Amino acid sequence: MLSFISRRLVVALPTLLVVIAGSFFLMRAAPGGPFDADAQLEPEVIENLRAAYDLDKPVTEQFLLYMARLLRGDFGPSITYADYTVSELLAIGLPVSVKLGLTAIVVALLFGCLMGIISALNRNRWIDYVTMSIAMTGFAVPAFVVAPVLTLVFGLYLKLLPISGWNDGALQNMVLPVIALALPQIAILSRLTRGSMLEVMRQNYIRTARAKGLPEYKVVAGHALKAVSLPLVSYLGPAIAGIMTGSVIIEQIFGLPGMGRYFIQGALNRDYPLVMGTVIVYATAIILLNLLADVIYGYLDPRVRRE
Repeated sequence: MLSFISRRLVVALPTLLVVIAGSFFLMRAAPGGPFDADAQLEPEVIENLRAAYDLDKPVTEQFLLYMARLLRGDFGPSITYADYTVSELLAIGLPVSVKLGLTAIVVALLFGCLMGIISALNRNRWIDYVTMSIAMTGFAVPAFVVAPVLTLVFGLYLKLLPISGWNDGALQNMVLPVIALALPQIAILSRLTRGSMLEVMRQNYIRTARAKGLPEYKVVAGHALKAVSLPLVSYLGPAIAGIMTGSVIIEQIFGLPGMGRYFIQGALNRDYPLVMGTVIVYATAIILLNLLADVIYGYLDPRVRRE
C-alpha cells in the first residue's frame, strides 16, 4: 500500500506545480493590476507599492521569488486586507469551508446512495420514477440557482431559516448552504448507485445468495453493497472537487466567512497573493482527497494495488 501511495504522490506533485504555475502566469496576463484603481495616488507611491510586492520585476523573476517563499510556507501579504497575511486569512476561512464541504459530502453520500438503492430495488415502479425525477431535477438545476430559491422560500417567505451569516457554524445557518451544495451531487450519486446496484443484483453470486434462502436485506447489505461502493468511491474525487468549487459561489451568496469569499474579493481586487493562496489550498485539498479516494478504492479492490 505504501508503494501505491508513493506512486500517486509522484503524479500529484507535478500536477500541483502545473496548477500553481498556470494560475500565476494567467493572473499576470490578465489586463489591469492591483493598483490601477488608485489613480489618486502619486506615481511614485504606486511604483513603491509595486516594488513592495515585487510587481516591478519581470514575470519570470516574480514566479521564482514566489516559489521560493512558498517553499518556506509563506503565502505573502494580502493586498486587499493590508493588516493580514494570506496565511492568516486562510486560517480564518479554511475551517468554515472545510466544515461546510465535509457536511455537504456526507449529506450527498447518505441521501444519494439511499435514493439509488431504493430506486434500484423498486425498478420500474412509481417510487423509482419519483426518485429518478427528483435526481434529474437536482442534476439539471445548478447550485447558484438553487441557493437563491432556497433563500426566498425558506428565509424570506416562510422565515424558517437564516439567509446569511455563519454564527459559529450553528445548525440553522448551515442547512440552506449545505442543501444547495449537496443537491447536484445527490442527483449524480443516486443515478450512479442505481445503475451499479442494478448491475450487481444480476450477478451470479447474488442469485446464489438468494437461492440459499438469505433475506433480501442480507443479500443487499452483506453481498451487494461492497461491489456497489466501488464506482461510488471512484467518483468521490470529482464529487469533492465539485462541492469545493461550488462552495466559492455558495459562500458568497449566503455571506459565509469561508475561503470562497476571500477568493472572490481577491479576484475582484486583483489581490494576487490572496488568489494564489486560495487556489493552492483548493488544489492541494482536491489532490489529497483524490488520493484518499484512490487509497480506499485500492483497499476495496486489491487488483488496483497490484496494477
